[in-house]
Amino acid sequence: MTGPSQPRSTPRSQPSVSEVCDDLGRFIDASPSPYHAVATAADRLVAAGFVELVETAAWEPVDRGFVRRGGGLVAWAAPATATPAMPLRVIGAHTDSPNLRLKPQPDSGAVGIAQLGVEVYGGALLNSWLDRDLGLSGRIALAVDDGEVIERLVLIDRPVARVAQLAIHLDREVNERGLVLDRQRHLAPMWAEGSAEPGTFRAWIASELGVEAEGIGGWDLMFHDLSPARRIGVDECWLAAPRIDNLASCHAGLEAMVRAGGSADRVAVLALFDHEEVGSMSATGAQGALLPTVLARWNDAAGGRPDDLHRALAASVCISADGAHATHPNHVDRHEPDHRVVLNGGPVIKRNSNERYATTSLGQAIAVEACRAAGVPHQVFVSRTDLACGSTIGPITAAQLGITTVDMGLAQLSMHSARELCGARDPAMLAATLTAFLRL
Repeated sequence: MTGPSQPRSTPRSQPSVSEVCDDLGRFIDASPSPYHAVATAADRLVAAGFVELVETAAWEPVDRGFVRRGGGLVAWAAPATATPAMPLRVIGAHTDSPNLRLKPQPDSGAVGIAQLGVEVYGGALLNSWLDRDLGLSGRIALAVDDGEVIERLVLIDRPVARVAQLAIHLDREVNERGLVLDRQRHLAPMWAEGSAEPGTFRAWIASELGVEAEGIGGWDLMFHDLSPARRIGVDECWLAAPRIDNLASCHAGLEAMVRAGGSADRVAVLALFDHEEVGSMSATGAQGALLPTVLARWNDAAGGRPDDLHRALAASVCISADGAHATHPNHVDRHEPDHRVVLNGGPVIKRNSNERYATTSLGQAIAVEACRAAGVPHQVFVSRTDLACGSTIGPITAAQLGITTVDMGLAQLSMHSARELCGARDPAMLAATLTAFLRL
């Protein structure tokens, strides 16, 4: 199935625990938006010998390829002897994180301060966005010659905005009753002096990008914290960074694809979805047709029939890789007492009887075997029975494809904060586990 012009990557040595952690930090810093995460992932795949295919073109069979669409990407690696009915090993993750996103007409303000109207994307910890130096990233849609519309990435990686918190002198009881933020009134970032006439921001972003303001048809822009990823703790045992949920899983999945590729009798697939934080129902989300369509087209290019793909899926397994809650040392009572999860304790297998996670006993056994093969410990997470449980792309992927699916990921604290925390050794253990999974 190898195309005649496909480059092949040379095997690389296994990186150290420290190298994986530092590389994750670089990956996160380079990926402030889902679109940048996909661009960064695509660059790494190309460097590893993967060939990018275009969705609007006819596909030739390639054994190491990928497609990207907005904030979503699907890659595959198959042995040269692959057949259309060969089972799949799928790693799924998501590129989006909760944040503040710019409204279509954002210009507002008061008392001589220009502000920008935002929407809250996903389940953000709102207080974590206060008093931070914020950059801006995402994409714009730009009209060019003959009515064609193109997309262009935007990265303003300097402090252009800030959401200022109210001084304690003006809210004396805040430490006793807790901080309450109104999403409409209290989260608009300040970004300039002066008035806020409609069109001010459009003119500024056009100037930054060197384009005509009239040519900007729309944008998907979001703010990001400018503090870089860095190791913390007296022994540097933790990694503090934005967007660990879920760029840590995207990074681990990429590492696994580059290290392992397809085994002799399996096809490896990496699916990076957008919009998980808001339900996954989009053209690039796990509830959309992106992954099923790519798998069907790969099967067609390989000369397979629909029945071949159905046979392959019946024998396939997916790991939905996403963050797991570590037991919080200041809030131990918020966690299931018989399922403690610790930082640097290895990948966390997530279970929920109400199908908020897709893991079954069969899937759990497969995940445990992958950890054993990787030589790393594992943990099991279950929510307290009296607390609602979050969800992932796991149940959605299981329902979409009808395949055995396991929810697992690395432990973290401060989930959905503008700045999150994980163990510095956990990224390497997750990458090793996903690599072993692809080789099982």
